[in-house]
Amino acid sequence: MHVDSISSDHTLVELTWREKRIEHWIRFGRIAEEQRIDRHRRIIGFSPGSIFAFVRWAANDYGTVVSRIDILRAVAVGEAFQTLPFVRPGGDILLRIYGWPKVETVLNTIDAIEALGIDPAEVAPDHWRHVHNRLSVNEPFRTYTSEQHRAWLKRRSILPIADKTMGNDRNGGTP
Repeated sequence: MHVDSISSDHTLVELTWREKRIEHWIRFGRIAEEQRIDRHRRIIGFSPGSIFAFVRWAANDYGTVVSRIDILRAVAVGEAFQTLPFVRPGGDILLRIYGWPKVETVLNTIDAIEALGIDPAEVAPDHWRHVHNRLSVNEPFRTYTSEQHRAWLKRRSILPIADKTMGNDRNGGTP
């Protein structure tokens, strides 16, 4: 990756688009920075804590060879992460699905969440983990609801307070 002008605290994703050959794209997420490498490639950066969906699809003369979607949380400098191709340094993997039927199910789930008027980047991370776990074993999963989203937003608004009352900050120290 060429990262001349992108901030070093961002999670970087290399996107490639060669029609009907290699198509890497972002399904949702708030892009903080972008650098175009050439007409087929660009690098985008996500701020720590932001959630995004990265779709990878590739084909050869005989058909599809890669079809996958990963939903990740961008990590802060020094935070633990899992590695993925085309993502630097990596991210907190919330969902990792491959195979077109399952990828299509996840894309339809994202569409349904957007139909509720909810930004998928704001969905509770636990929901994406739930979808991953259930799809991985070919079981049905719960749909995301407006009530669940309201509960998540309330919980998220008090998480920093809850962390301090537990005596630990995010780095494992005490306040």
